[in-house]
Amino acid sequence: MLVAESVNAMPIYEYQCRSCGGIFQTLIMKASEEKSLKCPHCGVPTPRRIISRVVYHASERDRLAAYDPGAKKGDAFFKDSRNIGLDAKKRAQRMGVDLGKGFEEKLEKLRTDPGSVMRESE
Repeated sequence: MLVAESVNAMPIYEYQCRSCGGIFQTLIMKASEEKSLKCPHCGVPTPRRIISRVVYHASERDRLAAYDPGAKKGDAFFKDSRNIGLDAKKRAQRMGVDLGKGFEEKLEKLRTDPGSVMRESE
């Protein structure tokens, strides 16, 4: 499980007009700027802020710590190239084995260009 301190989360705010219901995005650097915000559709002030999505980045170390090799994996797991090599890395970690820089380089190449393995074997 990921610990909140190890994940950098940044909410992306959008606004919804209380009058026309229009949804829009605006970059607000200071709280004082938000007070003067007006709907770009109808010009009415005081839209309400809504949270549309939250984006975060988990480090490779955090992903490996949270990875459970015995857990059931869905299609999304296998479609994400960042998951290539997690089983090997987790097994090596449990055994206290350092797979070395060469393994990390090959793994990164495989994650960024999975077809390279087939081209190099020809």
